[in-house]
Amino acid sequence: MKKLLVLDYKNYTEELPVYEKNTVRAIIMKDGKLAMQQSHTGEYKILGGVVEEGESHLTTILREVEEEAGMFVKADSLREIGVVEEKRLDVFHKNRIYHCLTYFYGCDVEDGVVPLKLTDSEVAKGYKLAWATPQQIVETNRALIKEKWKLRDTEFVNLLLEGKVHD
Repeated sequence: MKKLLVLDYKNYTEELPVYEKNTVRAIIMKDGKLAMQQSHTGEYKILGGVVEEGESHLTTILREVEEEAGMFVKADSLREIGVVEEKRLDVFHKNRIYHCLTYFYGCDVEDGVVPLKLTDSEVAKGYKLAWATPQQIVETNRALIKEKWKLRDTEFVNLLLEGKVHD
């Protein structure tokens, strides 16, 4: 898959152990708006999550979109967009490097929604399904998010806004 962006904060030393993680994100667009999770503070997050052991990217997207948005992805609609690589000191374990590859896919969903199946963390943050334009997402997140490492989704949406990537 085409590498779209590298976010390397270079705030680590190379001799540290590395924590590897793969995630997928679903780009679902209707009428110029993206399906997003929005927190009670207003921050937007692209639907998706960690690829669990034994899961394919497709299986992860199907599961995550249903859990986070209550929508069902049409399995045959999955389209590769690209990957964003992140490398930084791990926020939760200061003695290791966090290295994450996030794979972005365009997809279509079936009509209708079912109840969300949010994690305790997502419930605590007040996440709900929201539809927003790329411009709204970028402007809102840049104003609200103070931690540089949380801007991956915002930078991807900005690439969409600038026409540098397409679904």
